[in-house]
Amino acid sequence: MDTYYAMFLVLGFLAVFMLLEGFFLLWHDAGTPEVKRVRERLYLLATVDKPQPLPALARDRKLSSVAGVHESLAKIPKIEVLDQLLLQAGSDQLVAELLANVLIALVMGLLVGGLLGWGWLWMVLLGLGFAVTPLVRMRWMRMRRLDKIVAQLPDALDLICRALRAGHAFTSTLSMVASQSPQPIAAEFKTAFDEINFGVSTKNALRNMAMRVPAADVRFFVLAVTIQLETGGNLASLLGILAALIRARFKFFGKVRVLAAEGKLSAYILAALPFLLGGLIQFANPTYMNILFSDPTGLVVVEVAIGMMLFGILLLWRINNVRL
Repeated sequence: MDTYYAMFLVLGFLAVFMLLEGFFLLWHDAGTPEVKRVRERLYLLATVDKPQPLPALARDRKLSSVAGVHESLAKIPKIEVLDQLLLQAGSDQLVAELLANVLIALVMGLLVGGLLGWGWLWMVLLGLGFAVTPLVRMRWMRMRRLDKIVAQLPDALDLICRALRAGHAFTSTLSMVASQSPQPIAAEFKTAFDEINFGVSTKNALRNMAMRVPAADVRFFVLAVTIQLETGGNLASLLGILAALIRARFKFFGKVRVLAAEGKLSAYILAALPFLLGGLIQFANPTYMNILFSDPTGLVVVEVAIGMMLFGILLLWRINNVRL
């Protein structure tokens, strides 16, 4: 039974932590002030003229390989959020496959909780923790891909600047970036170039790219080009300044990460120390903490302690998560 209780502590902590992390990421991504500010600027620019709809080849995405399942999923409100998540993560999965993985993980969590003899409440919590794992993984892939695109953006802007100074048109520079830049930024510029060839205006194609890549630096690039298309000016010089600004921001962010590294390391140690120390005590003297798991008051103490530790971990993470 001591082994079951130890597994209960570890799995319960992981399930609740992943559940809270998943909900926080879903809420936090679209609620940052910079995202809202850039979104308002894009909306004001979009109201100047009515956007053109994308051609069927550019906007038709399947939710499932089965026609009936696709039609059923299409009726679910906000299902396009999951499709957009897969698109931004660069995944080949369909929405139906992602939902199937979530369902399988949920059933696995419930089965593990049942095999361990847990109550329904903890079984449900463990199942939800398992179920949110595919979504958290996809969000992690999305953030990793967006970070790569932003890191590759200054070199792409320099390539556009050199091509513009050489006399090439702006649309042809998009094709150069698509053919000469590394992935994943090359795929995004290729999509924008293909949309322009399909008949979408340059402004709307760039705005679609900003929606596919919800990064502030990409949206700044789109705003700069959109304003230049309306007012005129030296686009090569403007993009060169933007590339230098992005590199300066990367350098500054690197300094911030170095300064915050000590605090993050302390947070990791403080978060792992109670569980490691409890495991060592249980291994050295299995009867020492039996009272916590055999007495009803001890179980209440364990639950309260886990809740307080989770709150402390979340608080430490928010303190050390420096956003500029």
